[in-house]
Amino acid sequence: MTAQTPPPTGDGTAAGPAPAPGTVPTGTAGTPGTAQIPPPTAAPASQKRATHTKGVWATLKSMFVGRLDAVPLATKIVACTVILLIVGTAGISLTLRQLVGNYMLEKTDTQLFRQAQLVLNNINTMRQQNNAEKSSSSLLYSYFVQIRNSDDTILRNAIVPTLKDGVSSMPLLPMNGSRGGVQLQQSFTTNAVVTLSGRSVDHSTLSTAESPWRVVALPWTDEDGKPGGVCYIGLSLSDQLDTVKTLTRYCIIVGVAIVILGALLATLMTQRTLSPLKRIEKTAAKIAAGDLTQRVPPAPENTEVGSLSVSLNAMLTRIEQSFHEQEETTAKMKRFVSDASHELRTPLAAIHGYAELYKMQRDLPGALGRADESISHIEDSNTRMTVLVEDLLSLARLDEGRGIDITQQVPLTTLVTDATEDLHALDPGREIRRGTLTFQPRNGDEPADLEFVEGPLPDVTLKGDGSRLRQVVTNIVGNIHRYTPADSPVEISVGVMPASISPESLAHMSANDASMRYFIEAVDVSRSMQMGMNYAVIRFSDHGPGVPENSRSKIFERFYTADPSRARLKGGTGLGMAIAQSVVKAHKGFICATDSQGGGLTLTVVLPIAPLEPKIAVDEPPQDAKAERKAERNKAKQEKQQARQHKSE
Repeated sequence: MTAQTPPPTGDGTAAGPAPAPGTVPTGTAGTPGTAQIPPPTAAPASQKRATHTKGVWATLKSMFVGRLDAVPLATKIVACTVILLIVGTAGISLTLRQLVGNYMLEKTDTQLFRQAQLVLNNINTMRQQNNAEKSSSSLLYSYFVQIRNSDDTILRNAIVPTLKDGVSSMPLLPMNGSRGGVQLQQSFTTNAVVTLSGRSVDHSTLSTAESPWRVVALPWTDEDGKPGGVCYIGLSLSDQLDTVKTLTRYCIIVGVAIVILGALLATLMTQRTLSPLKRIEKTAAKIAAGDLTQRVPPAPENTEVGSLSVSLNAMLTRIEQSFHEQEETTAKMKRFVSDASHELRTPLAAIHGYAELYKMQRDLPGALGRADESISHIEDSNTRMTVLVEDLLSLARLDEGRGIDITQQVPLTTLVTDATEDLHALDPGREIRRGTLTFQPRNGDEPADLEFVEGPLPDVTLKGDGSRLRQVVTNIVGNIHRYTPADSPVEISVGVMPASISPESLAHMSANDASMRYFIEAVDVSRSMQMGMNYAVIRFSDHGPGVPENSRSKIFERFYTADPSRARLKGGTGLGMAIAQSVVKAHKGFICATDSQGGGLTLTVVLPIAPLEPKIAVDEPPQDAKAERKAERNKAKQEKQQARQHKSE
């Protein structure tokens, strides 16, 4: 008996599988020639229904979105991660199960086609073997073989596999005498027909016996080569199903482990990542309670939370600074109003008092002399009040940016010279030294500084308001006259030096020692880099009692006086240095009070002149060329001297 098997395809499989025996293709049922027409509906009802559907959908959407927005961010992230892991692992598991199942089914088909002739050739031999010999060739006994003649009449079941406990399993094939739509040389899957021997059977044996079969129908020929009929060869799919079930079980276990592990990792990472946001929330609550010194804990700037922390800290610093500036401005305004009221009330009270005194004494003997004295005091108080009002008006104009013209060419040296002569006229016995202010670079551990070199004042001219700058110098000289002993020496110096700082930045610097030190460092940098801005620097150094360090910056505040009684006696109002600072800042300059070397107070005024012009480097000749030229000149001189000596002889 010979089976005619088709050549396997490139992957070792036969042609496509046939449908299961006993099945009949189904089509679409319907009654020909008839059509069902739906009853017409009214347009308004359809529109109402559509509107109602949209309303319901909008309501459901708003409810869903509202509930979703109420879910915390951490929960959303963890839930999305878990859902993605579940979908991913399920998709991979199903895909893997399908691929493995198809692969093993193709292998089974290949095995059926390749082993069909071997099974048929050994049918008689296998039927004559005893049980011991059957166990040694159990692979062949796992096949089912049924032989039919050309009329599809069953001749015999050549091989029927028998399992443990006498359980036999065979595929469900077409009825005797019928092919049932089975096509030759195409494999198909069919259910199993299980036969029990009456004894108790365990579950695993019964499950194996009930597994479906993979069957192929092949034509066979007799020994003479004539067609004999159809031979059904089948192989149970129990092993393949067990493998797929085991693989599915492992995929489920691994998938559950991956989902649980992913959920834990997502929870930990989300909590750790969002924990800075919790700290930011707590910090914001403390700031809202009024503690502006709180800052967001730092985080790596390459992360979103770190970048947010840096931005928030910068914003909080600016808010705190603005808040403190507002508080300081409010306090200064209150103090200014109080001081102005006090300063104005004093001369007004004096005027009112002397006027009342004159009324009381005008009928008494000697009233004319006392009247002159009262009028003199009234005039003094009026003069003081006039000066005070003019200073306040000047400050108000400077604060508004009015009353100043910085487009004039101002001979700064002339202003300083005039102020020096004024101070000499006020205090003839005071030693006043003039000179040039130079830059002293760093020397070892000694920092860079500005040094006074006695001599004539350098000629300096700049753009500015001449009358206002004269007022600055006059106010400084007036303070020296009022608050220092008449015999204490004074050094007045002027200098021009570059600095690597813009006038705008210079005008915003505070009037303290740190700002002066920063300016000196900027001068040092500019001298080495040959870039920056040229500045005129005026310095007035006295050697009087000086001002304590914590009070130096206050001398530029309005109505500040170190000794109010002495200031009133000398005619001071406490506005001179405030006016000087406003004028200097209007020129985009800087004024600062520091201590003098040897005791006293030093006032430094810095005013911008013009940008520094870069120097063009000129290549100098090498030292050897200089030496050669010098030697030639010396030789020429010697030759001239020798020639003169010869002439004289």
